[in-house]
Amino acid sequence: MVDLGPLAIASAVMVAALLAVLGSWLRAARRPSSRTAPERVPFTGGQPPSVHAWSRYHVRYYPMALLFLAFDMEMVFMYPWAVVFVGEGLVAMVEMGMFIGILLLGVLYAWRERAFRWT
Repeated sequence: MVDLGPLAIASAVMVAALLAVLGSWLRAARRPSSRTAPERVPFTGGQPPSVHAWSRYHVRYYPMALLFLAFDMEMVFMYPWAVVFVGEGLVAMVEMGMFIGILLLGVLYAWRERAFRWT
């Protein structure tokens, strides 16, 4: 393995920062200085926007987002577990059972609170 010293790493970071600043500067230099009103409006098929861009989402989307994160995190933790399961054996199986049990409690709580209903 090649040992890169701190000087080489600092040089690479400086070059990357310089390229980022240079790219940003070139993009700003090529941009027209003033745009007309239709060019400043976001594209909406030629129609004026009907709602403000900062309008809020309905509160019922947040529990669904949290449930998605719970299931997503389950998959994130199950993949490395599946990789080391053969080496760990029964201990890994018990730990994953406890993990899935805790997630199941969360799903049962969400079901009890009717988080899966859209009405």
